[in-house]
Amino acid sequence: MADNTAPESLEAFRNSFSYGTRSDLNFKFLKMMSDEDAAAFLQTLLHQLGDAYDTGDVGPLIEAAYEAQIAGYLPSPDAPPPKFSFDEGPFTPVTTAPANAKVGMLTTSGHFVVGDDPEPFGETEMTQREATERIGEFLTATPSLSEIPSDTPTSDLRVRHGGYDIRSAVRDPNVTFPIDRLREARDDGRIGGLASTFFSFTGATSRGRLRGELPGWIERIHAEGVDVVLLVPV
Repeated sequence: MADNTAPESLEAFRNSFSYGTRSDLNFKFLKMMSDEDAAAFLQTLLHQLGDAYDTGDVGPLIEAAYEAQIAGYLPSPDAPPPKFSFDEGPFTPVTTAPANAKVGMLTTSGHFVVGDDPEPFGETEMTQREATERIGEFLTATPSLSEIPSDTPTSDLRVRHGGYDIRSAVRDPNVTFPIDRLREARDDGRIGGLASTFFSFTGATSRGRLRGELPGWIERIHAEGVDVVLLVPV
């Protein structure tokens, strides 16, 4: 009996890593590459893997993936202007020396504290896989700001975000929510102190709805009496 299944094209293969059958958010950039560039990347990756068999050095393998990711997200010279541009904005100079400054933090990492799950869409205990599958809903929904006490142990932090691969952030929350690094800076005297509360939300969200929430968020951050706010985009 003949097999009439059509072979998968390289384009379909590339696209499958971005919320498709092979979804892997570390490699969703393949969707933005041409077939030729993607093929060259895969050839380089396999070549570096072959070398790693003998050398045990995976550094060049990782570097090849980083370089391909940068190339995949880099707009082409003839690409239309981005829909959203943030080249200009209000600038508030810091007038307090860092060693005397009280520092706050706002991240788009999707972190929250155990027992204080933001429960997106009213769903309790949503898994990362479900968040990834429902990325379209996150992109049009009103974001929810999570409050995280700055003395929270990292063991009490959880993260959920359908827009990036959270595996590194699960292993070490400081990858996208540098709470320990700020505490170290305070203890070393490099900054004067920390806000009692840090803030995090899932950055894959509606920009229009986010603008509507920002005035209230700013009030909550100002209530912390901070001199500087560390913004951590993910």
